[in-house]
This record gives sequence, structure tokens and C-alpha cells, in this order.
Amino acid sequence: MKAATAALAPTTGSPPVSTALRVILAISAGHLLNDTTQSLLPAIYPLLKTELGLTFSQIGLITLAFQLTASLLQPLVGIYTDHRPQPFSLAAGMVFTLVGLVLLSIAGTFGAVLVAAALVGIGSSVFHPEASRVARMASGGRHGFAQSLFQVGGNAGSALGPLLAALVVARRGQAQIAWFVVLPLLAIALLLRVGRWYRTRLQLTHAYGAARKPALSAPISRARVIATLAVLGALIFSKYFYLASLTSYYTFFLIHRFQVSVREAQLYLFLFLAAVAAGTIIGGPVGDRIGRKYVIWGSILGVAPFTLALPYANLFWTAALTVVIGVVLASAFSAIIVYAQELLPSRVGLISGIFFGFAFGMGGLGSAVLVRLADHTGIDYVYHVCSFLPLIGLLTVFLPHVEQHAKPSIAVG
Repeated sequence: MKAATAALAPTTGSPPVSTALRVILAISAGHLLNDTTQSLLPAIYPLLKTELGLTFSQIGLITLAFQLTASLLQPLVGIYTDHRPQPFSLAAGMVFTLVGLVLLSIAGTFGAVLVAAALVGIGSSVFHPEASRVARMASGGRHGFAQSLFQVGGNAGSALGPLLAALVVARRGQAQIAWFVVLPLLAIALLLRVGRWYRTRLQLTHAYGAARKPALSAPISRARVIATLAVLGALIFSKYFYLASLTSYYTFFLIHRFQVSVREAQLYLFLFLAAVAAGTIIGGPVGDRIGRKYVIWGSILGVAPFTLALPYANLFWTAALTVVIGVVLASAFSAIIVYAQELLPSRVGLISGIFFGFAFGMGGLGSAVLVRLADHTGIDYVYHVCSFLPLIGLLTVFLPHVEQHAKPSIAVG
């Protein structure tokens, strides 16, 4: 591994290092704490609706406030930190989340809840681009592995938040949200340590780069980079729209079609979410070995036979198919992120911000669109329509083999 990472050094302009597993695990734990906190918000909507007398339209505006700050700010944060890396911005972002959570626990008006949701979204926007950069810096060349390990923390947090909300907040009321401030506080303490490693790493990189002065360039032309990013965006759209159909409405589908109990439906949903976590872990290391494009092929398009069969399956095969779908489909995201970072190696923050923000936005938009479709046509029809989304994976044929093309240019003088 040391030899391999040393060989990578000339192409990255960074001092040769081995994989910093502790840093990757720390940033993954920070991702878990961040996403656990932000996933509390939608989980307590029924409580807020009852205690504050909110309408469904107001609930929608709360979601909009969160999504606007959580999605749209991420590319802007990425652009800024590409030019001026901020080692302690990770901890600073969690301060926004902390303040938002405290405000959410005491909010007595709709306006206060809106501000709280926006603050939690800002914290998420600051966290994701820089955290993805740290995972790449700590990877030692195992970029897919690092991104997968980082991403699975977020998957775990997204699943854990609603569970904690059900166990604590739903039983005892809005004020109990204050107990969860321990999550961002833990994250701040953890991310301060990551920030110190990040600062030292930047100093080493600067010293190393001052001697070598590498100039990273895109491995393909500007026009083709733009076209490739558009294809990757379409793949993210298909992945997250389909995932929204399962994460948001799978329990309703099972109850409606198979007359299972709410508890049974939740267990099946947990099984699916566990499969998603497994797929997230698998995708990155496999991409490191065989190439990102092949993982994207297998993940997006390869899942199509299973999604097309799902609407016609009995309960047993529905459960089995969703496990396969979860594993296969989830393996794509880390591969897509790393593939896009290799397209623009000097814009890691921008790329991370765009794709995390777009993925989050597509998940939220998918949930909103699909619930309207379900209202008009029924939940079964939703799964028939969504089953064709993975066929968008055919666009993968237009992705260049950037791992074969990638060659750094070295600026002289």
C-alpha cells in the first residue's frame, strides 16, 4: 500500500501517505451524527403538527426551508473551500445544527420552526462537501473505499434518527428534542480532532506542492466533462427517485397490497435499509478494483430486472427483491462521487457539494412527486412507473473511461 500511495503522489500533488483509517472512521462517525440529527426533523412532523396546530402546507414549507439550505448551499460551500480550505469548518457547521436543534425544541411558532429547519440545513451544507474532501485526502488512493465508509455513516444516521424520535420524542413531547443536543456536541468534539489532522495535512501538502507545483487538469475536454456530469446527474435522478419510492412509501405499499401490520411493514423497511447500508459499503472497494464505470453499469442498469419484477411479486419475493435492489442500487453513489471527482480533480469540494446536494434534492422532490401520483392513481401504480427508472442507466454507455485517461500535467517554474 505504501508503494502504491507513493506512486499516486505525483498525480495528486500531495505527500505520499497510507490510508488514514482512523480519520475515515471519524468522518464517517461525524456523518452518522449529522444525518441522525437532520433526520429527526421529518420524523417529528406529526408531533409538530399536533402541538403547534400546523397545516400540511406549513409542513411542506418546513421541508422546503430545510431542503433549500441543505441542497442549494452545498455547491457554494464546495466552491469556496476548493479555493480556501477550512479545516475547522466541519465543527463550525455542526454549531449551526446544534443551534437549530435547540431552537426546534423550544419553538412555539411556525416561524421559529422554519428558522430551526434552515439552520439544520445549513449545518448539513457545510458538513458534506468538506467531509467528502477529508475522506478523499485520508484514502491513501483507495478513494472508493473511503467514500463508501464515509457514506455508510450517513445511511446509518438516516435510519437511526426516526427510531430515536419514535422512542423519545413521540412519547414525551417536543421539549424532549433538547436531549438530542448531545449528538451535535459529540460531533463537534470529534470533528475538531479531524480538523487538526486536516490542517496538518494541508500544511504538508502545501510544503510538498511548493517543491513540485503540480497542476491538476481534467482528464477530458471541458465540453465532455459537462456532458459527462449531465449523464451522472441523470443517473442520480433515477437512483434517488426510485429510492424515494421505497424509503417513503414501501410500508404503505406492503400494508395496502399484502395487508401486513404496521410493525411487520416497518421490519421489512428496516431490512431494505440494512441492504442499502451493505450496498454502500460494497460499492466503493469494488470500484477501486474493477473501475467506477463498471460499478455504475452494474448498479443502475443491473438493478432494472429486479425493479421490473417487484410489482408482480408475492410478499416473500417482494422482501427478497427489495434486499437485492437495496444492495445493488446503493453501490452506485460512492462510485459516482469518486468518478466525478476524477473528472475535476481540482474541484473536489464543488463536485461533492453538487452531487450530495442534488442527491438530497432529488430524494425530497421524488417523495413529493410520488405522493401526488399515489393520491391520484394508487400506490401500486407508483411502483409500476418507478420500476422503469433504472433503465436510465443505459446512459452509462456515454461515460468515458476516465481512469484510463487520467494523466496529470506538471506546471514548470
